[in-house]
Amino acid sequence: MGRGFFVWASSVLLSCTLLWPSAVRASAVYEIQLPQVFLEGISYDLTVSSPAAEHTATSQPTPLLRVNDFPYTPSRSDGEWIFNDVVVTGTGAAVVSLEISGEVVQQTEVSGIPAWVSILPPLVAIGMALLIRSVLPALMLGLWLGAWALEGLTAKGLFTGLFTSFEVYVANAVADYDHATIMLFTFMIAGMVGVISRNGGMRGIVEWIITGANSAKRGQLAVWSLGLLIFFDDYSNTLVVGNTSRSITDRLRISREKLAYLVDSTAAPLATVALVTTWIGYQVSLIGDAIAPLDDLTMSPYSIFLNSILYSFYPFMAILLVVLVITTGREFGPMLAAERRARSTGVTAPPVKSRVGQDDEAALAMKEGVPPRAFNALIPVAVMIVGILVGLYVTGEGDTIGEIVGSANSYRALMWASLAGALVAIVMTAAQRLLTLDEIVDAWVSGARFTFIAMIILVLAWSMSEISRELHTADFLIASLGDTLPAAALPAVIFVLAAFTAFSTGSSWGAMGILLPLVLPLCWAIMGMEGLTADKDYFILYSSVSGVLAGAVWGDHCSPISDTTVMSSLSAGCDHIEHVRTQLPYALLAGAAALGFGTLPTSFGLPWWVGMLGAAAVTVVGLRLLGQPVEDYRPD
Repeated sequence: MGRGFFVWASSVLLSCTLLWPSAVRASAVYEIQLPQVFLEGISYDLTVSSPAAEHTATSQPTPLLRVNDFPYTPSRSDGEWIFNDVVVTGTGAAVVSLEISGEVVQQTEVSGIPAWVSILPPLVAIGMALLIRSVLPALMLGLWLGAWALEGLTAKGLFTGLFTSFEVYVANAVADYDHATIMLFTFMIAGMVGVISRNGGMRGIVEWIITGANSAKRGQLAVWSLGLLIFFDDYSNTLVVGNTSRSITDRLRISREKLAYLVDSTAAPLATVALVTTWIGYQVSLIGDAIAPLDDLTMSPYSIFLNSILYSFYPFMAILLVVLVITTGREFGPMLAAERRARSTGVTAPPVKSRVGQDDEAALAMKEGVPPRAFNALIPVAVMIVGILVGLYVTGEGDTIGEIVGSANSYRALMWASLAGALVAIVMTAAQRLLTLDEIVDAWVSGARFTFIAMIILVLAWSMSEISRELHTADFLIASLGDTLPAAALPAVIFVLAAFTAFSTGSSWGAMGILLPLVLPLCWAIMGMEGLTADKDYFILYSSVSGVLAGAVWGDHCSPISDTTVMSSLSAGCDHIEHVRTQLPYALLAGAAALGFGTLPTSFGLPWWVGMLGAAAVTVVGLRLLGQPVEDYRPD
């Protein structure tokens, strides 16, 4: 009885194994990568992967994907199938089915929402930040709205979206290695600044520079020149220049808003056009990936990048406007009131309650009785700058300086350099017995705590950028423009699109990464259709590339959720919203001149130098018409 039952059970088990439905077996080896929500009318490229395909000798049947009963056929590639241009019409739940040999093996529902909803979270965050003049609650509101949209705008999602925004997106922003590196780098630099402020090093720099920069105008030129010297990385530029210059500008009655503008306008604009920076590797790799499928385009990515610099009008106009504002002494917009307040009253910080690091400034004052020695600040800063250059060289590969820096791991270089600078500052302070060990620790912590609020803003800005990627905000913007633009109008449209994308997401690098793979093939296709593939017509391609790169920097400058904007406020000790409010008119003037008199004319065939001269002339005239003089100041 027992033996017979065992034989019977074994037979049944073997039969079930052999006759197991192919649909069930297939469902275990096929995976569909789906978005959290579908935007109505936006095309998606969906992937069905089969890891088992690489390890099986027999070929697997080609799957069929149905979305709301509309069939899509794939292209095969090493164990995965790509379903291109999947479009969902209408809102509500979209039914996605995977069929193998005519049988449904997987079926799921994905919520569909109106495409315009994807632009709401960043717009709400930016609008509320400017309205209530407080960026933290505005960003939280934008994140909540974005998480709700990703939940399909359901009643339940309105409740769960609040927790998802914090649990998923904020946590992912903190856990990201590159983000963590930036935070640690920032804390290290801020801690080093705390030490060299308490040990008298910063005061020594002030007394040393003040002999030459003995007026507000000369002080601003000194800050601008320092920004040009640290050209190889925007984060290093922002944090080093702002923290080093703050005590100097306060003494010369230069407003904190003006210092933040000087710092912000000599960081990213310079990094995006300089020949040897930490940006080049990222930008060139994006260009290379974008042009790889274009068979008829034989130029190297680096050559395209170098040629595009000639058409990057906004970065040059932004830098030029800084020089003009300093040398002419003319200001306009909210900056005019800020500079007149600083000159007449000596109150350099904006009269608001939420100034970044306000509570820690007293803790960063020089300790009484210590001598103000400039080298106690200059040596640690120099060690950090040299450390960044050495780190870039060590982690990079190639035969030329451009190739080495372009391929380097800038995050590792920044980490090494900031740690080295902080350690040198600590060792020098202890060796001279300027501070006790406890005082050194307190000074470092006070300096690091100075960045706390800014770091929260930075994390929320990163989270908002991730929300925008999940919602395919850039895809919606591109789809809204359409693909029927004439080639001559393409660079200007790309410039505006990149600016709006960076403005909405708060990331110039994010805008570059999203748009370059999309707009370069589009540009090449339009050039081909209009017969513009000869060497003499490549200016359209160069201008389109610069449209993405320069437009992203412009949008980043105008955005209150931009990381570099936040860090500029942080390093200058300025209220963040006040920095955005006072810088915006200057960015708009430089951007309008670059777009209207640089990008547009050169898109129709004028030489690049004509566009550069035209944009520069408009920038000069615009400042002359809009600006009003602010008196210089010389301390007694």
